[in-house]
Order: sequence, then C-alpha cells, then structure tokens
Amino acid sequence: MTETVEQAERAGHEPAATHDSTHDHPSDGKYIQIALILAVITAAEVATFYVEDRLGWLLVPLLLGMMVVKFAIVAAWFMHLRFDSNLFTRVFVSGLLLATGVYIAFLTTFEFF
Repeated sequence: MTETVEQAERAGHEPAATHDSTHDHPSDGKYIQIALILAVITAAEVATFYVEDRLGWLLVPLLLGMMVVKFAIVAAWFMHLRFDSNLFTRVFVSGLLLATGVYIAFLTTFEFF
C-alpha cells in the first residue's frame, strides 16, 4: 500500500514523491552546441588522414586523444553523467582507460608503431 503525504509527515519522514531526483535538462541550444563541437572534432579526425604523411608517429596519439575527448563529451551530456554521481563517471573513465591501454598493447604487440 502506498503511503500518503499526510501519513509520511506523521511518521516523521518525507514522502517519496517529494524527493527531487531530477535535474535541469539542457536546452536544445546546448545540444546543438555539443553537436557542433563533435562535428568539428570528427572533421579533425578525418582531416588527419589527408595529412597522414606529415604527421608520422603522431597520427595514432592524435586520433586516440580525439577519441577520448569525443567519448567524454558524449558520456557527459548524452548519457547524463554530468548530472549523476561522480562514481558513474569514474566507472566510465576507467573502462575507457582500460580499453585504450589494451588497444595500445595490441598495436605494440603486432609492431604497428
């Protein structure tokens, strides 16, 4: 049976309906800004292949760096990690670091660099 507001107040605690578990949702304009930032980073990633010969050994670190930035933006805004507990952010970042480390180890193993 669900507790009414009056019953909860008499019992000395707040009813579940009054707990504010929501956050302010970003505006449409903010999402457009984020989309533009992601588009610029994606364009930079594509452009690296047109100047690949000039970048040499910097190609992979640059692409990995842009990958991490894009992941962080998508996770923070579209997965709403920006509004949640820092624990969730740490879990996603540690997973990303682990995956990046495994990828670099894989590339090194097969002498890609």
